[in-house]
Parts: sequence; C-alpha cells; structure tokens
Amino acid sequence: MTTVIIEDEKPAARLLQRKLAKQNIHVDVMLHSVQEAIEWFQENKSPDLIFLDIQLSDGLSFEIFEKVQVSSAMIFTTAYDEYALKAFKLNSIDYLLKPIDEDELAVAVQKYQQGAQRNQMNFDQIRNLFLNPNQKITRTRFTIRMGNRLKVINLEDVECFYSENKGTYIHTFDNRDFLIDGTLENLEHELSETDFFRISRKFIIPMRSVKEIILFSNSRLKLILPTYKEDDVIVSREKVSEFKTWLG
Repeated sequence: MTTVIIEDEKPAARLLQRKLAKQNIHVDVMLHSVQEAIEWFQENKSPDLIFLDIQLSDGLSFEIFEKVQVSSAMIFTTAYDEYALKAFKLNSIDYLLKPIDEDELAVAVQKYQQGAQRNQMNFDQIRNLFLNPNQKITRTRFTIRMGNRLKVINLEDVECFYSENKGTYIHTFDNRDFLIDGTLENLEHELSETDFFRISRKFIIPMRSVKEIILFSNSRLKLILPTYKEDDVIVSREKVSEFKTWLG
C-alpha cells in the first residue's frame, strides 16, 4: 500500500505521518504545493491513498486534478468547517478537520481498508461549493457506522426515511432499518426535490417507492410501500395537493 500526504505546512505533514504510523500506515511521499504535486504525479503512478489539504500555499488542491489524472482513494484534511465540509459529507467523501483527531483518523483509514469506492467525487462540484457556499448540493449515499464496521447505503436503495423516538432512520428496499445522524428537516435540504417528497412530519419518500395510493380519512392519502409495514404511511392533508403535483 502506497500513501501520499499533500500538505503545505511541513510540521502538520510530519504530525499526520506520525499519527498514521500508529495505524500501521507508512507514508511514502510528502508533497507541499500544487505544483510539486502535479510534477510528482506526472512522473509516478497513482498511490493507493492520498491525504490532502484543501488550501495549499500556491492554490487549492483541486487544481492538481485539473492537470493530472489520479486513480487514488482520497481523504481531505482541512481547517475549514461548515460549507466546505458539507460538500464532502453529502458525497460521502472522507474528510478530517484540523487538528486531526486520532480516533477520527482511525475511522477514515478503516473505511478505506474496508473497500470505500474510489473516484466517485466530482471535483468541479466540490470546488464550486467551496467557493460558492450558497450552492445546493444533493446527497448521493450514506455511510453508517455499525459497531466496528462501516456500511455504505446508496440513495437508490432507500425506500423511505422516517423519524421515530427522536431518531431518524433509513428503511431500505431489502426491508432493513438503519439509524442515521441528523433530522428529516436536514434531509429535506440534502435530497433532490424531484425524487424525494416530505409527505408528513414522520416520512420522506422517493417517488419510486410509491406502490399504491389509497384514499384515507380527512382528505388524506395512504401510501403502500414495497416493504415498510410498521406504520401507516400517510400524506398529511396540507401536503396532498403539493404531493399530487409532485407525482405529476
């Protein structure tokens, strides 16, 4: 396994190297600028794993990948929070917020070792959100920690989202339930409005989950989903008109 650190602050790069050594990860190369990284990648094959800072001394690290094609797993390190991290989190891209916590580093390394997908990131989209924080970006998958394991759930596997006992859950088409971070209110802003609809305070559903629609009491609608049977899935009365428009 080959590992590269791209970090313009040499003490920070050495500190990360020491922390990775505790995870039995050997760092092969440390690069300290956009230009140095471009030149190195032009002469060397892609490593297995890259840790890279966003803001380097001579530009954003995204500029590296405009010049060279790299087929590596990547974990971003950054001192920025809020909007910059939103881009990574919603795309299930690993990031570590400086100062790097060793437990969070261990989880990120574990995710890589368990086969996290490579090259699923859209660098233009991430960079644009970093530079334009008001741009909306939609979530494509969820990474869930299950004990000492991580599970990736793609959006197309989601039958519905629901809230219960102050928790937020994914119910999948294979009839399984997973507790996730956040609230349905958060999810409303992270999901495509074309594909997902908040039918009530309890449920968000994708259009592909609507198997049957039944007229229900008080001018409401009851939805039949493929596998979810725990509770009635009801479109609240105030949402019925908008829901019908959404269905087309």
